[in-house]
Amino acid sequence: MDAKTEVPGGITWKLEKVKAVSGEFLGRMVVLFKLRVVVLLVLAAIGGALLASGGHISLGRLFLLILTGTLSAASASAVNQYIERDRDGQMVRTRRRPLAMGVFSRPKTALEVSIALIVMAVLVALPFSLSLAFFLAAGAIIYIWVYTIWLKPRTWLNIVIGGLAGSCAVLSGGAAVGNWAEPGVLALAFLVYLWTPTHFWSLALAYREDYARASVPMLPVIVSPRTSATWIALHTTAAIVTALLMGLHPLLGFYYLLITLPASLWLGWHSLKLVIMPDPKQALKLFKVSNIYLGLVLMAIYLVTLF
Repeated sequence: MDAKTEVPGGITWKLEKVKAVSGEFLGRMVVLFKLRVVVLLVLAAIGGALLASGGHISLGRLFLLILTGTLSAASASAVNQYIERDRDGQMVRTRRRPLAMGVFSRPKTALEVSIALIVMAVLVALPFSLSLAFFLAAGAIIYIWVYTIWLKPRTWLNIVIGGLAGSCAVLSGGAAVGNWAEPGVLALAFLVYLWTPTHFWSLALAYREDYARASVPMLPVIVSPRTSATWIALHTTAAIVTALLMGLHPLLGFYYLLITLPASLWLGWHSLKLVIMPDPKQALKLFKVSNIYLGLVLMAIYLVTLF
């Protein structure tokens, strides 16, 4: 084989290696910063902004909200993983997380960078809106200190109280347009708060042995699967009622309910199925449905406020 054929082949191999390394790095960043969850939180924040502004949010404020909300939520998630890296290593579901696997030569760098990014997000928001800066900081503090450090290792109430972090995301959306106390914003924040235990407890029920192995006192670990499913159903019902009552908001109404009502029936049905058959397979299905449900509610808010 001559040099002419060897060089292109060598270049191709190197390019493929660069692509593989880059793809692996990006994949680790997606996991480290929990970007899939962060996207849902940012979408909830935008929903709050649309309700607070009547659908008339400026591109500048929208960009500010997305930038600071993403930085704050993603960085808080990375801090969470730094704190829980040893516990994550004991669980099948989380043992492939970058910090749990020890892929970074200096894990503390992830902590330092993440805290710096949270501070930066708050400082960027501060000149534009004091309330936005407050809710960004509050959401990060609740998730890191109240939920991860204080409550999660100690009590099954961890996610009940820690769920306020998600509500802060919605309130930050209202704050970005200067109207965080608007009734629709408060209702959406309350909906996210009620939805959070359904979301987390169904996942914890699906991976009950994992949480037990790591000595995390999530509700499904300390009570029977059927009792867990009953509590999940109660929170699901409260979330559904809240979502439907939001249809009374002047900006929402019939077209909002046209999407939210069938979505609520779908979520309620899967929650009821879990009570009837509280096994890991149904719990995981409810977890997935709960994600889609919140997305559908937010989509309905987007459609009726923008169009």
